Amino acid sequence: MEMWLRPDLERNSFWLDGARDAYTSTGAIDARLNETRVKAVGGTSVHWDANTPRLHEEDFEMNTRYGVAKDWPISYDDLQPYYVRAEREIGVSGADDNPHGPPRKEPYPMEAFRPSYSDSLFAEACAELEITMASQPKAINSESYDDRSGCVGYGVCNACPSGAKYSAEVHVRKAEAEGARIVDQVQALSVEHDQTGDYVESVVYATPDGREYRQEADQFVIACGGIETPRLLLLSDSIAFPDGLANSSGAVGRYLMDHPNVTTTATLDEPTRQSNIGWVSSRSDQFYARESPGPGSYHLTFSNTAKVTYGGAQDRRAPTSPSQILDIVGNPTPDALAELATDPLNETPLGDNLDLPTTDGPPYPISIRGAGEMLPRSDNRVMLDGSRTDSHGRPVPSVDLSDGEHEQETMEHCLGVQESVLTELGAEITGVSTLDGRGMSTHHMGTTRMGTDPSDSVVNSECRTHDLENLWIASSSVFTTGGANNPTLTIIALALKAAEHIDDQL
Repeated sequence: MEMWLRPDLERNSFWLDGARDAYTSTGAIDARLNETRVKAVGGTSVHWDANTPRLHEEDFEMNTRYGVAKDWPISYDDLQPYYVRAEREIGVSGADDNPHGPPRKEPYPMEAFRPSYSDSLFAEACAELEITMASQPKAINSESYDDRSGCVGYGVCNACPSGAKYSAEVHVRKAEAEGARIVDQVQALSVEHDQTGDYVESVVYATPDGREYRQEADQFVIACGGIETPRLLLLSDSIAFPDGLANSSGAVGRYLMDHPNVTTTATLDEPTRQSNIGWVSSRSDQFYARESPGPGSYHLTFSNTAKVTYGGAQDRRAPTSPSQILDIVGNPTPDALAELATDPLNETPLGDNLDLPTTDGPPYPISIRGAGEMLPRSDNRVMLDGSRTDSHGRPVPSVDLSDGEHEQETMEHCLGVQESVLTELGAEITGVSTLDGRGMSTHHMGTTRMGTDPSDSVVNSECRTHDLENLWIASSSVFTTGGANNPTLTIIALALKAAEHIDDQL
């Protein structure tokens, strides 16, 4: 929370080390890894947006339905019971109100958050265009759940003070209560196998002071995301696996995908009364299902936060001097309020004239964002950069990612819909972000993909590697296709599925 609210405060942190976390980016899309990922207990879930939609049925059958990409070796129906378990485990608030969403057999664990006033404005415009809107499922408690508070509206949602938003720390604590030992602030260096190359025997890791340790086990799970998972396998080459561990297919590192996204911003003359909850509460999946010919799948989300908010993608520059803090008393900003409210050492008197911050206006800012699918291509990949090494002397990851014609066509269609909605709303468009010069999204998928054929995939339907009997991968890297929806709930569902198979082996 402190790092989110006070990003300019100097501190020593394990989270980001310039030498250890170095990388190169060679594609048209800037990888910007260290702007988005967190290496800490809980991973990037400690500051995620908590969006938890499922993938759609067609995402698992892209080749059968549309003749593109590859089918997953499992179907939506196979994964649906694990989706239900995932939603219960992390606590998801939602409503079965999405006519274009994937089918559901069980209700959400908690009711959805009620739509905001600004949601209703978008809904009126969408209704005129026959575009349906639905609630956005969130891993944020709308009521007390799993011994965690319901949302109390602090609004600093990327660092939830109340614990209403789920992070993986929740299950880390549960695992520790059951006897698990967490070894944090270490870096896995390599994975070692037996003489025949059939089994993994140990993982070598290093502590911050450079000392190395070797951990043996019966079963091994790599869960390092779409970048570091293939990198660790490539770093673990041997005589048996000269091109990298579990890489007899040559697919390790290949078929990297993210979610291309575009946004149209605009202003309204009438008040939008946007909520300061800090996150989006409505969406549309109307343009998710592909039509042939036509663009690929994408979804829309409608801005629910004002120009200046307590959380989300706000200007997070905190006050740097006592005089600036005193200025806040008469003219508060959300960042400053959060700074003052969470700093126990600050004794600045606030007084009775402190009003809650509001947006400047009119005009009032609004926006629509769209995220779409990227088809897997073998030349989008993660490799090792032989010319640059990290603090342990190992080659850093080299990320080569570019959009193709499919992504361009899909997101151009998305921008057209965004313009139509905002025009119908009577808004004045002020800006459009396209795919030109974009940075990589926070969703890194597909670099150790799942499949039935060991010659072109890395893991099977159980998430076990084809090449080694006791090595499993629980990560977005196993995605065969990426769909157009946030991957987190699918990652969790696959992890639960893999855990069952691992338990059978134990």
